[in-house]
Amino acid sequence: MELAYIPSPSRGVLYLGPIPLRGYAFCIIIGVFVAVWLGNKRWVARGGRTGTVADIAVWAVPFGLVGGRLYHVITDYELYFSPGRDWVDAFKVWQGGLGIWGAIALGALGAWIGARRRGIPMPAYADAVAPGIAFAQAIGRWGNWFNQELYGRETHVPWALHITSSEGGRVPGYYHPTFLYESLWCIGVGFLVIWADRRFRLGHGRAFALYVAAYCVGRGWIEYMRVDDAHHILGLRLNDWTAMIVFLLAVAYMVVSAKLRPGREAVVEPGASEAVADGTEEAAESGTEDVEGKVADKAEPDAEPAAAEAKAEAEAESGTSKT
Repeated sequence: MELAYIPSPSRGVLYLGPIPLRGYAFCIIIGVFVAVWLGNKRWVARGGRTGTVADIAVWAVPFGLVGGRLYHVITDYELYFSPGRDWVDAFKVWQGGLGIWGAIALGALGAWIGARRRGIPMPAYADAVAPGIAFAQAIGRWGNWFNQELYGRETHVPWALHITSSEGGRVPGYYHPTFLYESLWCIGVGFLVIWADRRFRLGHGRAFALYVAAYCVGRGWIEYMRVDDAHHILGLRLNDWTAMIVFLLAVAYMVVSAKLRPGREAVVEPGASEAVADGTEEAAESGTEDVEGKVADKAEPDAEPAAAEAKAEAEAESGTSKT
């Protein structure tokens, strides 16, 4: 008998009348809001305008969701196109199944389109949103908890995850909560990127590359613990190979980028710096006008006594001459 464990929810959906409220979808939505909120703060701190991150996210998020689902369906096609399976289930995103590799790839394409429309350098935008994406992943992984999926090998550790569902080939029991391991790892990655960005002033996409590399390290060992069905190549799961390849590409990018374009972008959003400068100039001009007005106002009262004095002197002289 297990004395301590992480319980699984009895169900992953609640109903508000006829409207289903799914835990998986809530986790994704909350993660997106956190990523946009933090990305906006970092973007403004780098000299960008408020709202730009959200405007580009309008492109990135839908592309990311489509890319994540496509990657999952392609790499686990037998779940939807094998005999006895219903291919319509491939469109049921709320049941789980978003591949982070596809989400990042197509999400980046959507962000590139949005950034290009605004005339913004894509690497600078990626650096701003990198830690927010890591935190969004940490929140999104709890959607797997609601769906009782993506757990690891059987275990008897005190923090074991208790799986109670027998649907989809699940076997009730106690397993490593790999969703929790990845959630905690992503939180660490987010703080790592924030620290490194402040310490080394990462620019030109290197903060984003650090996020990718650090995530791949964690995904590699967490993926190795999972027991759900997956394609294997030379004894390793497909996602392990993907993590290794993407890790090498991210590290190579950081090294090459640091040599070719050291430092950080001076301007991240065209017009943002000019707007600040224009506001300063207008304030300066307004201040000059106020000073000039005050000088003129001060000079006018001083002139009145002088004129009166000159008039009195003239009258005195006139009286003397008459006498």
